[in-house]
Amino acid sequence: MKKTLPYAGIAIVAGAALALAVPLAASAHVTIGTNQADAGSYPVIDFKVPTESATETTTKIDITLPLDTPFGFVAYVPVPGWDAELVKETLDTPIETEDGSVTEAVSHVIFTAQPGHEITAEQYGIFPVLLGGVPDTGSVKLDVAQTYSDGSVVEWDQSGEDAEYPAPVLYVNDAPASDHHDGGASAEVEHEDAGPDNVARGLGVAGLVVGAVGIVVAVASRRRSTS
Repeated sequence: MKKTLPYAGIAIVAGAALALAVPLAASAHVTIGTNQADAGSYPVIDFKVPTESATETTTKIDITLPLDTPFGFVAYVPVPGWDAELVKETLDTPIETEDGSVTEAVSHVIFTAQPGHEITAEQYGIFPVLLGGVPDTGSVKLDVAQTYSDGSVVEWDQSGEDAEYPAPVLYVNDAPASDHHDGGASAEVEHEDAGPDNVARGLGVAGLVVGAVGIVVAVASRRRSTS
């Protein structure tokens, strides 16, 4: 019996370790709620922001909007406990909209937390922004700078499937990327099929199975040794 009990313990620990790996395997990136929009439309884009630090909180979100393919109209949805600011810049080339010529456009949407409303590691911030009309281009890269309470800044501005800090991308005419970094229907399908969340769940389930198998083996071995 003394020889079989360690095997049960090892199996249980292995199962627990794999189960605990679930949150670690799931990547927590800054994403957008929808990653597709029609040219000329005015969608509300939800910027979804996690806090990846275990010790610091998220205090500011700075969303960069392109000026080479600008949005003629930008508005934010108020977020309780957060101040918002629209930063405008003069365009090198005015754009024509249904309401006439636009000579300046919003280049940054900045959300800043009021004291006591910072995003902790246990929370998830959602910052809705209305963008329109969506430019008739392939896609729009939406860089996000995330500031933490210690003053450090994470720049979500990289491109490519292997990017460590991928920028959210709004696809207009191009097909959405095959990776899972952006939100939206196609990304949800990707999560359903082979996203890291499901891989993590699979590891968790596998861990529980390993633990259960270990217990069964241990019990069977103990019965054989006592018979």
